[in-house]
Amino acid sequence: MLTRDDARVISRAMLTISNITVRLGGKVILDRASASLPNRSRAGLIGRNGAGKSTLMKAIAGTLDPDDGSVEMPRDMRMGYVAQEAPGGIDTPFDRVLAADTERASLMAEAESTGDSHRIGEIHERLNTIEAHSAPARASRILAGLGFDEEAQHQPLDSFSGGWRMRVALAELLFSGPELMLLDEPSNHLDLEATIWLESFLKNYRGTLVVISHERDLLNNVVDHILHLEGGKVTLYPGGYDAFERQRAERLAQVESMRVKQERQRAHLQAFVDRWRYKAHTATQAQSRIKALERMEPIAAAMEDSSLSFHFPNPAELRPPLIVLDNTAVGYVEDKPVLKNLNLRLDPDDRIAFLGRNGNGKTTLARLLAGKLETMAGSMAASGKLRVGYFAQHQVEDLYADDTPLQHMSRLMPDAKPGAVRAQLGRFGFSGEKAILEVRHLSGGERARLALALITRDAPHLLILDEPTNHLDVDAREALVQALNEYSGAVIIVSHDRHLLELTADRLVLIDGGSATNFTGTLDDYRNLILGRGGSNDNNKDGAKSGPKVSRKEERRLAAAAREKTQSLRKAVKSAEQEVEKLSEQRSDFDRALFDPKNYDGPLSKMTSSELMKKRGEVEKALEKAEARWLKANEALESAGANAA
Repeated sequence: MLTRDDARVISRAMLTISNITVRLGGKVILDRASASLPNRSRAGLIGRNGAGKSTLMKAIAGTLDPDDGSVEMPRDMRMGYVAQEAPGGIDTPFDRVLAADTERASLMAEAESTGDSHRIGEIHERLNTIEAHSAPARASRILAGLGFDEEAQHQPLDSFSGGWRMRVALAELLFSGPELMLLDEPSNHLDLEATIWLESFLKNYRGTLVVISHERDLLNNVVDHILHLEGGKVTLYPGGYDAFERQRAERLAQVESMRVKQERQRAHLQAFVDRWRYKAHTATQAQSRIKALERMEPIAAAMEDSSLSFHFPNPAELRPPLIVLDNTAVGYVEDKPVLKNLNLRLDPDDRIAFLGRNGNGKTTLARLLAGKLETMAGSMAASGKLRVGYFAQHQVEDLYADDTPLQHMSRLMPDAKPGAVRAQLGRFGFSGEKAILEVRHLSGGERARLALALITRDAPHLLILDEPTNHLDVDAREALVQALNEYSGAVIIVSHDRHLLELTADRLVLIDGGSATNFTGTLDDYRNLILGRGGSNDNNKDGAKSGPKVSRKEERRLAAAAREKTQSLRKAVKSAEQEVEKLSEQRSDFDRALFDPKNYDGPLSKMTSSELMKKRGEVEKALEKAEARWLKANEALESAGANAA
């Protein structure tokens, strides 16, 4: 839903990146990169690991000065960027988030200190204008969406881990409602539930957004432009990630076609030169062709990265079941189990996704199944021949920086022949020189691939992957999806990447309330449950106290009455939302025709630039009016829902 902060940023913001060059350690990271983001666009900044995405983000944020070029934006535009340092101290998350609205905090402090009654009146008028009275509720909603229950919101920051404190930094930024929001992989410290909430929040954010992300769902559902960084250059594509892939495939096909055509032209010119350069009567023509060859800039072939690969060795078959838990309890402190009454059967063809908020026990259950924890009560029966490959987040950091992939693998395969060791490394893209490159020189994605190579060296019957995508870019995640679908063993995944779960898991297990139960719906159903859009679940505790229980029949009657009461409002919201989407698509068409005319061949291609700008302005005005109607309808619907409650 559009909020007061969204309405405040609707009318302006443009970002222009002009010929930025950045060198780090003598290496060119950005090479005259240029792009211009349309007003209020939401851009996903993507590229392979190490391409320079964070460097470009820092240049936009002003925390890094480029060697050449500039970033231009309105002088008085409010920009928000999450700092790399996690906040700490005795302040609570709630206090830190409230303080992020600096205008509100400043006005309230002045109101307490001033004795000027006229000034106090002005302050309270301004506080009413910016809806300061609703700030505590908004701060609490944002923190709850990012996983902080009521009690956690009022604990000292120093009592949280670094990952949770980074969530507070993200909450501060979201609450401040800047006109330009810069997010660098915001879901890295989030679980699936918080990622779902963040995607919903950003989808309704109406300012200018630049987000570095490898989450395919976020890039499809939130952004309307893709900034693709490759070879130090940046290219702007209209649409989400799927649209980018289609457009880029078309562009690469065009590049390859041009390269083949140029090679034919080169061969033709070279043949003339070879034949006639030493003949007196044709020497001049030959020299002109030699100059043409020298001036001809070679077009590089569009090549795929052959090192980007995953291939899990398939295990020998085992009879089902692989593992059976019977009223099992597990934990870390004696007599204080994290999970109990676990009843779970795992078969060789199972593909399971563990759902549940961080701290509910997903990793604990994964470690139990991997044989890293003992049972406290009940039993766990496993096949005697079972081999388990367990990937945990810490394994990437635990690699020896001075050793090579070959040394790591050789230690774990002491009896294997050198060819077998190299073959296992080759399955994950570590062939040739890559196998003898020190780990310190590998990217985060390459280290994750090495960790996966190490845990699958003995062809495990069960793969347990706990957040395997944190260091992987979009292309690497697609390679992982393909590898998992080709793997014949059982798979358990804990991940905040919904795209990965949708394509690999066919069974959902919800860890909540101190136990684990099968979730009978789909991931879309789970998403709706998290966002409070339907359904209820006894295990889904969000910090609110439960009211008196009513019968299912009474629940259905009350729900029907509420739907009937808000039906006209929901229709108005739906109508306004459809109009916003239609006008947004029209604006994207105009943007593509204006910013990428060489590759645009749609119905607007016959219009001049001035005509396109004029028509785009008309669409922009219509979109602003539609968004205002959307905001008004949403507020009316929310108010009706609150009154009904």
